[in-house]
Amino acid sequence: MALDLSSLHKAVASLESSLNVACSKKMAALDKEQRKVIRAGVIQNFEFTYELCWKFIKRWLDKNYAIGYADGMTRKELFRIAAENRLIRNAKLWMEYHEARNETSHTYNEATSREVFAVAGKFLPEAKQLLKALEEKND
Repeated sequence: MALDLSSLHKAVASLESSLNVACSKKMAALDKEQRKVIRAGVIQNFEFTYELCWKFIKRWLDKNYAIGYADGMTRKELFRIAAENRLIRNAKLWMEYHEARNETSHTYNEATSREVFAVAGKFLPEAKQLLKALEEKND
């Protein structure tokens, strides 16, 4: 049975939409608090999309290897195997996204918030690529 990727489609689209707003020229017209709220929205979309991505990697591995295959794997192992299966391009980069995701609980810190926001922009093309790979291998 094929994986239902609709939730991942929506999450990737939401992240893309929030980044488009945050990177638009209209941001300059907003005050500091409004920009902060939009940045927080991007970070929240990054969190949610990242979580769905790794869970879909796990589901794909369970479906294509054996039920429970990915249980107990570290993220590093999970991403390594995902790269070997050409679901993602770079396991090391995905570990950086994982670390940034772990930092999202500290986004009250302005510097951390800016760093995670920047990572979210780098993450979007990788999330899109994963979604494309899952679609192609979803039989």
